[in-house]
Amino acid sequence: MSTRTRRALIVGGSMSGLFAGLCLRGRGWEADVFERSPAPLTGRGAGIMTHPEIHRALADLGLDSSRDFGVPIEQRLAFDAAGRVIAERRLAQTATSWNRLHEMLLAAFGGQRYHRGKDLRRVAQAAGGVTAEFADGTTRDGDLLIGADGLRSAVRAQFLPETQPLYAGYVAWRGLADEAAARHVLGDDIFASFAFCLPPGEQFLGYPVAGPGNDLRQGHRSWNIVWYRPADERREVPRLLTDESGHTHELSIPPPLIAGAVIADMRRAAERLLPPQLAGVLRLIEQPFLQPIYDLESSSLAFGRVALIGDAAFVVRPHVGGGVVKAAEDAMALAAALDEELDVAAGLRAFEAQRIGVGQRFVAQARRLGSYLKYDFASEEDRKSAAYHAEPDRVLAETAVLDFLR
Repeated sequence: MSTRTRRALIVGGSMSGLFAGLCLRGRGWEADVFERSPAPLTGRGAGIMTHPEIHRALADLGLDSSRDFGVPIEQRLAFDAAGRVIAERRLAQTATSWNRLHEMLLAAFGGQRYHRGKDLRRVAQAAGGVTAEFADGTTRDGDLLIGADGLRSAVRAQFLPETQPLYAGYVAWRGLADEAAARHVLGDDIFASFAFCLPPGEQFLGYPVAGPGNDLRQGHRSWNIVWYRPADERREVPRLLTDESGHTHELSIPPPLIAGAVIADMRRAAERLLPPQLAGVLRLIEQPFLQPIYDLESSSLAFGRVALIGDAAFVVRPHVGGGVVKAAEDAMALAAALDEELDVAAGLRAFEAQRIGVGQRFVAQARRLGSYLKYDFASEEDRKSAAYHAEPDRVLAETAVLDFLR
């Protein structure tokens, strides 16, 4: 039997790509990661609520998340429009940041086999291997290619061109406020909590995260906000994604390009709909950013020597708070399946059989949790079903909780 080291080509240098590279390398593979962006991936997300599964995945890779990993949160609070607490729940979690987790994974993987500015154009397969062809004219050969390139996956576009992101019917406004100013507006108890407000058909939430440079010192942290608001796909979303020059962006818009009138409309709505404390913290955020919410389900995850993982396979609305868990467990399952099978294609089929149902459950749960984020309902039955998940006690119990998987 050949003892040649097998090589994996991983397209996408975010969470799922790095998890895959580390998991495969730990099982004797050579792994190269190819990231489309020529610049480091920083500031690509604000807060992440952690789960035991994240800590276990990191520990399996030899990474210590017991210290300097995030901000511990003990309680969840829901407020009415007047700023009164209408529901509360004790639930201990740690809020980390996208930057902190990506930094840990990238440091463990190292820079030698992490290649930036590599925009995939085509994947070619043959009996003995797979080839990645990049926009700069270079090619790389391997035994396996993993599409870990997210919502706009070039790998998925080649193998499942009919599978497109589906707009959820609402957008998220996001932003970060400095701790000193946010504490002054919120008070100590709210700043330290996972706080919610539920205007009709909407959801606002906020919680503490590390400050600039992953600073966890008290007084140097930030408060992360997310505000989900319905927006009609044909009428409202194009307006939200049109910058001051009149150019309409596809899927998302860089924060500095959001039109001033769009931000002004959002701020007026905050003063009208949010309790004073939360409206006050939103005033502190100079540059909010806007994210239309999409989800996506792939009908297959394995295509010969090619596999999809993470957001390239299933895009899950944020309410579940489990995207990193899904990415890590996809990577671990893929590496384990390939260990069980000498034939790469057979290993990928086993991986698909194990993980495709999990991805479907993530998407379905996130859709249930977001079912009330609309102003109009098709029927009274639809309204009543959505109202169940809009109850403050249920929002506190279900958001960023993975009990549905157990």
